[in-house]
Amino acid sequence: MGQQVGSSEKESYLLILMPVRAKLFRLCILYKNKYGKYLYLNTYTQIHIQAIVAVKFRAAVIMPPWKERLHQYITGIVQSYNHKMLSINTMPDHLHLFFGLRPAQSLSDLMKLVKGESSEWINKQGLTPSVFRWQEGYGAFSYARSQVKIVAKYIEDQEIHHHKKTFLEEYQEFLRKFEIEYDEQYIFKELE
Repeated sequence: MGQQVGSSEKESYLLILMPVRAKLFRLCILYKNKYGKYLYLNTYTQIHIQAIVAVKFRAAVIMPPWKERLHQYITGIVQSYNHKMLSINTMPDHLHLFFGLRPAQSLSDLMKLVKGESSEWINKQGLTPSVFRWQEGYGAFSYARSQVKIVAKYIEDQEIHHHKKTFLEEYQEFLRKFEIEYDEQYIFKELE
């Protein structure tokens, strides 16, 4: 049950705080229709995002023996904030994740949590020879529902794509395709 926070006979609405989980509530607006019944006014969205994140210094440290556990851990982070993971894959030096974004949380807040919490997990597990960090920033690209299967398949086939092109070529291709202006000096660099 929610807790009523306000109402107005003139306006015919009711504000209710609905518990989502411990210390997290959703503010719901109920509208009183012409028959005197209160109906939820909800937000309906369909936001599909592919995010690409590079390992700091483009170090090739994400290894096959533990990458599936990393995928599961990151999926858990994304889903714990009520987003829907659609596809995830890593190469040794970068991550692709594709998810349905709920508007209750900003993309930048979610990416900060994904990068921070997964870095902490990798380090606590001792999976890399030195301290693991994701590079500053990320790329994020939005897709229509009709493109979901194509994008998910693209992410699943990362190993195949990277036999043909480097990560930098792939990333610049995304920026051009989505008409995003960028400065060469701030883009992920090729491995040296």
